[in-house]
Amino acid sequence: MTEIRFYHLERQPLEKVLPQMVARSLERDWRVIVRADSDERSEALSTLLWTFSEEAFVPHGTKADGNARLQPVWLTPDDDNPNQASVIFFVDSLPGEQVDGFERVVILFNGSDAVAVDRAREKWKWAKAAGHEISYWQQDESGRWLDRATA
Repeated sequence: MTEIRFYHLERQPLEKVLPQMVARSLERDWRVIVRADSDERSEALSTLLWTFSEEAFVPHGTKADGNARLQPVWLTPDDDNPNQASVIFFVDSLPGEQVDGFERVVILFNGSDAVAVDRAREKWKWAKAAGHEISYWQQDESGRWLDRATA
């Protein structure tokens, strides 16, 4: 079964969390997909990955760049896996019921958005019923991610 991690964004916005998580994935030699809701959102996240740090470099691409299979990180609204990623990040929406083919699914959701929280709860129930390995993560006061629930 697929490992599904829910990250409840309360202390830091997506723009701070996502680049760090993607960079850590690359350090582990994982190929990554970042699923956004549109090509425009993918391009905005691409700009973020280029500019989030002067010290870090996150190699990545979008449809505008092409050569998806060569990109270690692919930002897209599409449901395919052209770079053979083992990890997928959902930043704007939740995955459908088909998460096979990925070792890890990361769901980042805004804790200030009641609708997003409710949707994440529903997806948690689905993932648990489907037998996936699931965990729920929150940041403590110092910014460290803590596993608050595992099922």
